[in-house]
Amino acid sequence: MQLVFASNNINKIKEIQSILNGSIQLLSLEDIGCYEDIPETADTIEGNAILKANYVTEKFGYDCFADDTGLEVHALNGEPGVYSARYAGEQRNADDNMNKLLDALSAKEDRSAQFKTVIALNLKGEQHLFTGIVKGEITLSKTGDHGFGYDPVFKPENYTETFAELAAEIKNKIGHRGKATQQLIDYLNSTK
Repeated sequence: MQLVFASNNINKIKEIQSILNGSIQLLSLEDIGCYEDIPETADTIEGNAILKANYVTEKFGYDCFADDTGLEVHALNGEPGVYSARYAGEQRNADDNMNKLLDALSAKEDRSAQFKTVIALNLKGEQHLFTGIVKGEITLSKTGDHGFGYDPVFKPENYTETFAELAAEIKNKIGHRGKATQQLIDYLNSTK
């Protein structure tokens, strides 16, 4: 089976390819000639995943899936949430985002948070949503050099390391994107 993954984020593409383990031929936006930035104007994580999937299906005619991910911090009323990538500005700089988050939490005792990924799949004229959530907490400082985004400041429940310190295989198994992607794989396998 061939599916477009509506992303040009090389880190996300590598992570998804690793999770899929060759079970699906994955095409990126670049592979189908889509070079524009797909608007992410929804006010929910689900909404942005749907917008991106629909954009590819409507403009390029491909079956595809798109994801959107947000880090939701309890003490910040769910922020940065849908604005996680742009939390510190449109430049989408991970270090700036993490620094702003750590500053916002500097006087807070409650550091509980969760990562949430929603995948919207457009397949054969139908749309399906898959959600993966991993709970954890925001650390006091950045540690680790694996992963991307907020991984150096997010420590999943029952682990002493941040996502950026864990091996990719572990992160993919317990992480939000891995959970949502596994639901996607299970669904695709059930339709064969």
